[in-house]
Amino acid sequence: MDYFSAIRAFLFAAELGSFSKAANRIDVKTSTVSRYVSELERDLGIALFNRSTRGLVLTEGGRVFREHAVVVIKTLDDAREITSSLNTSPRGLLRVTMPRSFGLRHVIRHLPEFMDRYPKIDVDAVMTDDTINVIDSGIDLAIRIGVLPDSQLMARQLAVQRRIVCASPAYVAQNGTPAAPDDLATHAALRSPLAADDRWLFFHRARGAKAVEAAVQLHGRLRVDDVEALIALALAGRGIALLPTWAIGAALRDGKLVHLLPEWDVQPTRAAPAIWAVYPRKKTVSSKVRTFIDFYTAVFNQKGYWES
Repeated sequence: MDYFSAIRAFLFAAELGSFSKAANRIDVKTSTVSRYVSELERDLGIALFNRSTRGLVLTEGGRVFREHAVVVIKTLDDAREITSSLNTSPRGLLRVTMPRSFGLRHVIRHLPEFMDRYPKIDVDAVMTDDTINVIDSGIDLAIRIGVLPDSQLMARQLAVQRRIVCASPAYVAQNGTPAAPDDLATHAALRSPLAADDRWLFFHRARGAKAVEAAVQLHGRLRVDDVEALIALALAGRGIALLPTWAIGAALRDGKLVHLLPEWDVQPTRAAPAIWAVYPRKKTVSSKVRTFIDFYTAVFNQKGYWES
């Protein structure tokens, strides 16, 4: 018996509750999965599953075996990944997740170049604004934006995230141009319902200050938790928005949005946000993960990239 293949088949059958689904996952016949499990049961001298028309249910022995088998397979996978990371030619399947809007604008557009440069790497790109548990979901790498919470994950900064205050020319023509942060108190602000409070923190660039120079309380009838929706509302002249430069470079260049208070840096929180690559903590980072991070770090830090 190929013990490791049998254990993998058993683990997938336990996860999916079906021999046929496990077979599809590992691309073998259903009879092969059934045989693997039967051989394990003979070797262990105990039934691993209770079988019924509704599917498979682990026995007590099956639950105990699964708990330890998961550790064995993870150790084997880690050993293979650490060893393969020494290979100068990155290879294998890279599963990466990213926020949808950012991913479409700045990851997917460069993915053909990445895959041409590294033909032995296959990519599964998961586009979602949900925060996925990278370990439980088998994700190799997550791109996250903002201020990272404390976690057991490793993180590497891909780029600084800069936000700017902006509005449409029509809004400015109708409501005037704020000359100082305090002037925003009389304007309609497009706000986020996810913000801890309705304030923007301003730092005067010319003075080089990193203490808060102005904390402006916001007012406005619209609160939206989506970047694309905020952009659409700003373009429609519904108010002043604080938007990331990665999302509005084209709109600024084409004159559809106007940069307001350009001498000020602005943040919604005291902690400076950034664009991050986050990945499980391991003794050695696999070459496919390291290559992806290095590639996009170089792309994002090209001079003038965000403006273009």
